[in-house]
Amino acid sequence: MDDVRTFAGVPPVTREPEPRSLTGVRVPTVIADGVHVVYKIHGAGAGRGSATVALSRMLAGRRSPAIREVHAVKGVSFTAYRGEAVGLIGSNGSGKSTLLRAVAGLLAPHKGRVYTDGQPSLLGVNAALMNDLSGERNVVLGCLAMGMSPRQIRDHYQDIVEFSGINEHGDFISLPMRTYSSGMAARLRFSIAAAKTHDVLMIDEALATGDLRFKKRSEDRIRELRKEAGTVILVSHNNRSIRDTCDRTIWLESGVIRMDGPTDEVLRAYEESARKS
Repeated sequence: MDDVRTFAGVPPVTREPEPRSLTGVRVPTVIADGVHVVYKIHGAGAGRGSATVALSRMLAGRRSPAIREVHAVKGVSFTAYRGEAVGLIGSNGSGKSTLLRAVAGLLAPHKGRVYTDGQPSLLGVNAALMNDLSGERNVVLGCLAMGMSPRQIRDHYQDIVEFSGINEHGDFISLPMRTYSSGMAARLRFSIAAAKTHDVLMIDEALATGDLRFKKRSEDRIRELRKEAGTVILVSHNNRSIRDTCDRTIWLESGVIRMDGPTDEVLRAYEESARKS
């Protein structure tokens, strides 16, 4: 087993050895085995000024009287395969983002385990970009963070800028990120992430603020990533994007998988449930 460093004290996702490639055999890239994720919220319900009260108690060595546990993911099991695009749907608070963070190794499961073949990458709507730096510098830093060499960055830089469309109405790539609209920032985030072939790329609502032309380019790029033997897991409240991109969809509700199967069947059941509620 690979020696992987912990992230901020959190044990890493366990990685299994590279499986042997066999013709006609699907290769698993993500295995979630009975995963539970539990949050502890300290000082919940204390009302106004609770942060000050909690800090005073901590400095005085006293425990907060209110500790609430939130069981966000409850025994989730699924397997994703190389070359597959999987949609992940569910209402707000259903545990979708929490599950992706557990798969990415950013959250340690309370129970159960996650196995990945290769390095999972999580692209979220709040993915880190440095507001005081230019778009150009963020492209370089983002590519370095993905493990690309300086030469690879030079080779891909212009494609990233053109894909994002940042410069269609001026030289915005040279301006600080704080001057960007939410849509521009979302387009640049995805363009950086899509410049590399990922073993497992998880996209959490990162395309929600992009315009229609960019969404079409993004969906085309996701299909390319699948052909390049990667696995894509897409979280979105836009059912059309899920239909156009994913052959398989998992419906998560209240931290539990309600349905896992062909996208059209799962979305039909999900939409019918939404109409009845």
